[in-house]
Amino acid sequence: MNSSLKSAYKLTMMIVLLTLVATTGGLFLRDLYKDSSSFALNAWYANDLIVLGIGLPLMCAALVLSLRGSLRGQLVWLGMINFTIYNYSYYLFGAALNSFFIIYTTIFSLSMFTLVFGLIYLDYNKIEKSFAKKTPVKGISIFMILLALTLGGAWISQWINFVITGESPQIMVNLDATNNLVASLDLTFVVPLCCVAAYYLWKRKPIGYVLTIMLNVKGFVYNLILILGSIVQAKAGVKGAMDLVPLWVIFCIGCLCSFVVLLFNMKPVKDKRKKLKKIG
Repeated sequence: MNSSLKSAYKLTMMIVLLTLVATTGGLFLRDLYKDSSSFALNAWYANDLIVLGIGLPLMCAALVLSLRGSLRGQLVWLGMINFTIYNYSYYLFGAALNSFFIIYTTIFSLSMFTLVFGLIYLDYNKIEKSFAKKTPVKGISIFMILLALTLGGAWISQWINFVITGESPQIMVNLDATNNLVASLDLTFVVPLCCVAAYYLWKRKPIGYVLTIMLNVKGFVYNLILILGSIVQAKAGVKGAMDLVPLWVIFCIGCLCSFVVLLFNMKPVKDKRKKLKKIG
């Protein structure tokens, strides 16, 4: 175990417990969510279900592997922390005020600190050496750029339409919202980072590998939420809920393939310091 990451691991255990409370509360406590729109209420339900059934088990598995010294585990763990920051941004800044507000605040804050500590204390030299020279970085970089262009282009075109016509994007209408939180988060947390990750991955820099795996782990889980959320919303009678499902499926598969391919191309790196100790 990397002793420098102890604080980050301890914070992660707290995040797991609080997320367990938040998701089970969201699924089983009646009237927890105070949002007025059916679109939002069904989105919270789908979100809690995916996080509880897939997100938390994946985070716990990655944490255990990371504690055992696995570089693959560390990278997936950071990806799930990144997912948690992005995901609970919606609960913290987008949900109508409810009794779990402090829980959302704590999860978000702890995740921010955990990600900072995790990125600071990663062994980037070891990560760079662990990736095979034949790792298909260019194809994954292109996927990341296409992802950024698709998301960025969609939100910017909707903003241009708003400026010209005064019509709010459909997502704001569905949520009965006065701000476009989804676009705000995607254009700050996702699009720029995808471009940075793609650039450094293309150059085979260690930060490129780290950011790309992080973003694609997060993308895989969150697109599962979007897919399930669309299905639940469609069953609730929300018009057009299934329109973007094919796109979410493509993103989901692309993100899954991207981080799995990168992890598959990692090889164990022998620790020279341990060898020196044994010789001594």
